[in-house]
Amino acid sequence: MKRNILFLCTGNSCRSQMAEAWGCHLKSDKYNFYSAGTKKHGLNSFAVEVMKEVGIDISQQISKTTEELPAVKMDYVITVCADAHENCPYFPGGKIIHRGFDDPPRLANQMESHEEVLTLYRRVRDEIKSMVSNIEKVLV
Repeated sequence: MKRNILFLCTGNSCRSQMAEAWGCHLKSDKYNFYSAGTKKHGLNSFAVEVMKEVGIDISQQISKTTEELPAVKMDYVITVCADAHENCPYFPGGKIIHRGFDDPPRLANQMESHEEVLTLYRRVRDEIKSMVSNIEKVLV
């Protein structure tokens, strides 16, 4: 039986969406992956763009809150931002693990060029891929 892993972020617009997509792409034979936010901010277009660069289309994913998740027991909840970690809802029986990543939408506000923004998003995308690729080490 596959374990259920939830990636939780504040707005479920970027980091948690990329993590879910990487999980489904790299490890769906071993785990079921979900993503949600403590709030809903909508899917981030830069996240869609940089994931498409690596052949993963997340354009049909939707931003959702934990209340909108399917009624399954989450074995692991991985918070990918500090705010979600501090405000993580209760998941009966689920182990909470924090793996924080920079917040591309917040950091991109100070950037002027499109390429600079994409470079930031790509870095975070690749950091998330590395974490998901080694998910067994994260879950211990």
